[in-house]
Amino acid sequence: MFSRTRVAVLRGGPSSEYGASLKTGATVLSHLPEQYHPLDVFIDREGIWHLHGRVRRPESILGSIDAVWNALHGEYGEDGTLQHILETHHIPFSGSRRLGSSLAQNKHLAKKIIKRFGINTPVSRLIRREEVTSIGDLALELCRTFPQPSIVKPAQKGSSIGVSVAKTADELVLALTAALGLSEAVLVEEYIDGKEAVCGVIENYRGLALYPLLPAEVVLPNDSFFLDEESRWGGIARYSCPGRFSAGEKSKLQKLAQKVHYLLGLRHYSSSEFIIHPRRGIFFIEVDALPCLGVNISPYRESLLAVGIPTAHFLNHVLESALQER
Repeated sequence: MFSRTRVAVLRGGPSSEYGASLKTGATVLSHLPEQYHPLDVFIDREGIWHLHGRVRRPESILGSIDAVWNALHGEYGEDGTLQHILETHHIPFSGSRRLGSSLAQNKHLAKKIIKRFGINTPVSRLIRREEVTSIGDLALELCRTFPQPSIVKPAQKGSSIGVSVAKTADELVLALTAALGLSEAVLVEEYIDGKEAVCGVIENYRGLALYPLLPAEVVLPNDSFFLDEESRWGGIARYSCPGRFSAGEKSKLQKLAQKVHYLLGLRHYSSSEFIIHPRRGIFFIEVDALPCLGVNISPYRESLLAVGIPTAHFLNHVLESALQER
């Protein structure tokens, strides 16, 4: 008798990307191929696991499944915490392992590794909350010593949460205050003006060890300076795939996305963000080891569709890869 593979789809979670996680989880649950038996595992904002509406211990759920699809964006699901739990229980799971996940989530460390291997990335400075005695004095110092305007972002959060553009000392005070309120460390980067691009990769697909998707272009309203949280999740930003890139730009974006995935030790799939300056070239911004798959908000999903990869086929490929690595 045909026995379906039991896949726990983990979504929700105690992170600032709770809403995005619910959307990715919904996509996975609705597109899993018929050979899989999905279990909707909801994790609330306090980190409590639920199955069929009832509180369950993680080990009781993990002991009765064959694999996990990790749809938990942000802290807990992307920083290596969940990966450590799953690796300890020897459960096959989608996405990067513990080390790769933690490297990708740490924007400062990821940039240091990428820069060491010759990939261009904006000038940046890491600021730790414990080092700040006066935000006003820090803002004035940055105005004197750091390229302006600048981008201020929490060092270990995704989805543009807490990210601001600052052009004056007063705006820097507001941006630093907001970011330091969300994270113990903040990354200040020079603002690069140019086309925003997102390029994904898939491991071991169509005969390639790292198959590059077509880069998607982030299309923002004229009054938007960058892809902020409201633009990303409020339906303001659009993703055009294929984007308006030259053949040379497209090829370089794809090669850079492959290189980032490899250098950070990521697994199965990932998505890298870049800025293309008209004179200074391509700058790596950050990498997402667990791209969102939500309807109408996912450049990764747009890129899959652009190269003729149905969502169900992609999910099956990743799960087969995870199960083979058991």
